[in-house]
Amino acid sequence: MGPDRTRGGLYLLLPPGYDGHVPDGYFTFSSRTFNVFLFFRTVMGQGDGRPDPSVGAATAERTRIHPLWEEEKSVPAMEFPNASGVRVNMMYPTDFSYWTKLKEFVDYEPVSAIEPELRGVLASIGIVKGEPFAPNGWQRQQLDRALEFAPKSTLALAQLGREDHRNLYYDDRRWEVAWCGGTAEWMQASYLDVNARSRFFQYAYSSAPAMVVHSTGAGSKYPYTARDADGEFLQGAHTYRMHLPADPPADLFWAVTAYNITDGTMPETEQLLPSTNSYYDIPKNDDGSIDIWFAPRKPDAVADSAFIQTIPGRAFVIALRLYGTAAAFYDQTWKPDDLIKTG
Repeated sequence: MGPDRTRGGLYLLLPPGYDGHVPDGYFTFSSRTFNVFLFFRTVMGQGDGRPDPSVGAATAERTRIHPLWEEEKSVPAMEFPNASGVRVNMMYPTDFSYWTKLKEFVDYEPVSAIEPELRGVLASIGIVKGEPFAPNGWQRQQLDRALEFAPKSTLALAQLGREDHRNLYYDDRRWEVAWCGGTAEWMQASYLDVNARSRFFQYAYSSAPAMVVHSTGAGSKYPYTARDADGEFLQGAHTYRMHLPADPPADLFWAVTAYNITDGTMPETEQLLPSTNSYYDIPKNDDGSIDIWFAPRKPDAVADSAFIQTIPGRAFVIALRLYGTAAAFYDQTWKPDDLIKTG
């Protein structure tokens, strides 16, 4: 749900300090940094009882990224390696390399990439552009301590919830809002909601204004829960049943995925992905509703497409992704049930 309103278009990304000609006909954006992380999501097609990724792959492969002044005849096709089943660690570091990578960022990027106030905070711990970063023994000890404390503190804030209950989607459910900031800039009426922002970026790579837009038939919403119906945290050693009423409000498709609660990574199990979605032939109940099961081992008589494997000894969180969110989600005439612990 971007500027092209899902129709596709031409985007122009300008580097910091660009003062050259800016041609018409583009959705133009100026980056504050030289390094840019770009990702986009395509929608799969419906295969024979399962998703057909070739449809989404074909859409992705029509994308071209190239220098602005490159001749069209010289623009090569993009290369999209297939990473399915390939283990890759894309998480931020939680050892001392966090600080050294941050120092590399500060040195490489322009001064304008970071606000002066935040640069002052970095300077207070010895990170200054163009100057050596060499913390002594006591300083190194405190920086290591911060790496241990900050993730735990952020997670604790999420587990405690909010006094204003902005984090809850419903008055009678445990489902929470992935983005509980008031605006796309994480503002409330009179302040920057640093707690909401820090929790979001503990498990998410990026943010976008479209994530707070209430659009129907396009865009997406991501209610999630870390607790069962009794308010207990979801634990990988137990068995849970998740009940979705008939006709989930997703005009494109819906998906259910398990994540590790600490950092948003996916549990590594025997399954390729800890996820299922509406492209699969998931058995339906007589009323059209669906039951999805979470457990370390698949319960008897449960279909593979209705089962997501968990890891004993590890807490997890469930995200319900609704793509092409429909009106029934916003007016709450459709609500997902809380997870029930059955074993």
